[in-house]
Amino acid sequence: MIGTRVRGALVGVAALALTGCSAAVVAPTTAAGQAADAPGEWSQRPVVDASLDIAPDLATATGTETVTVTPDQPVCELVFRVWANRPSTVVGGTSSTVTGASVDGNPVAPRVDAAGAPPGAPGTLVTLPLAACARAGTPIRADLRFTLAIGRGDADERVGHATDTDTAWLGTPMPLLAWVRGEGWERDPAVRMGGESAVSEEFRLAALRVTAGTDQAVTGTGTETGTSSPAPGRTTHTYTAESVRDVAVAAGDFALTEATAGGTRVHVAVPRAGSIGSGQEWADETTRQLAALERLLGPYPYPDLWVTVASGQVSGIEFPTHVQFGDVGRVTRPSLVAHELSHQWFYSLVGNDQSRDPWLDESFATFAEATVAGERDTYRLRAPGDPDVVGPIGAPMAFWDARGGFSAYSVGVYEQGAAALLEGRDRVGPERFDAALRAYIGANAHRVAHPSDVEAAFRDLPQVLDVLHERGAFRTS
Repeated sequence: MIGTRVRGALVGVAALALTGCSAAVVAPTTAAGQAADAPGEWSQRPVVDASLDIAPDLATATGTETVTVTPDQPVCELVFRVWANRPSTVVGGTSSTVTGASVDGNPVAPRVDAAGAPPGAPGTLVTLPLAACARAGTPIRADLRFTLAIGRGDADERVGHATDTDTAWLGTPMPLLAWVRGEGWERDPAVRMGGESAVSEEFRLAALRVTAGTDQAVTGTGTETGTSSPAPGRTTHTYTAESVRDVAVAAGDFALTEATAGGTRVHVAVPRAGSIGSGQEWADETTRQLAALERLLGPYPYPDLWVTVASGQVSGIEFPTHVQFGDVGRVTRPSLVAHELSHQWFYSLVGNDQSRDPWLDESFATFAEATVAGERDTYRLRAPGDPDVVGPIGAPMAFWDARGGFSAYSVGVYEQGAAALLEGRDRVGPERFDAALRAYIGANAHRVAHPSDVEAAFRDLPQVLDVLHERGAFRTS
């Protein structure tokens, strides 16, 4: 996600014109033709099979979700996060309710805790008790049913529907399994301010079935494998993915533009009612920035990329294989596209706990944006004691929520985090820095990374670690 303060700093900055494409990474296949695990993928990662039925007026949806998880530690319960109920989303009218659940075929009563949800809203923390505690390595199957109220489109949030364009966009529309291998369940409360705060292991998306009107376009997560007609006037689109941390979809009166960037299939959805940029302009910018990021970071991690222009947003929000963009103009577009696409490496491929260590995706994504979009001078370290810098780069979301909200967070994590990385790159030179960065990505792909992993990746470049330590990237508590 790119913040208001950062967006303001980007206006007037021209994009660096970069051309050429690199091949995308496509998962290897077994002799039987099935997708095989890529290096670093957890062989026992959860498996998700889900359905989402979006009402014709795009104001509500119902869903089912089956999750099979094999925890690497003993567990006595399963924990899911319902991020549609966080404060900044609820304020726009969005909410989600788990209406039924079972574990290994036996009905259970979910325990729902507010965990940061505002008063009167369903909670963000859903716990399913087990009949008996399970040993590490025991597969457990959970089935959930849920409803989703899709709020108004002017809330600038990951979930919304706009009546003027007859479109809806749904980021993290389903309960998200909150397991991190080696650590356990994540239960941090949602914060009041905007900004991402989720964490999840990658899962195999066995199927995501999205049903909408036959006359409505649909975008999804992963690779679309086909369509079916469950009822007259209704079409179900099915998607699969080998390893993703989250899902996003969109439906409505969109015009679809198709493009390719090396081996990546790019699908762009723009409201037919009109937008500042055409579908082709968005596709062209996306393929340009994707090629530039591949040269900096390595191959794009997935075979498909879905782009949805959400008329009610003013910035952008990222999900694995899917990004949502506000309907921004030509000057802002290169920076916004570069930033959100950078998240396909930072948070999607290399995961992080966005509540505990938000700098591991936002600082790195802003660094990559600045590098490929020619914005080095936009991000400079501020002098010690600058009143706008109210905390260290490595502070958690709860700190920023209590110390100035998104404005302070934007300066401390986006701006100063990127500035520290850029300063480190200046000190050691682009070649050495970029090699260490790509090694960090390779070593932590398909994992939830920690700040100590950054220290390990740059241990041979102490000048880089010096500036990160000076600016508080590595917390001691």
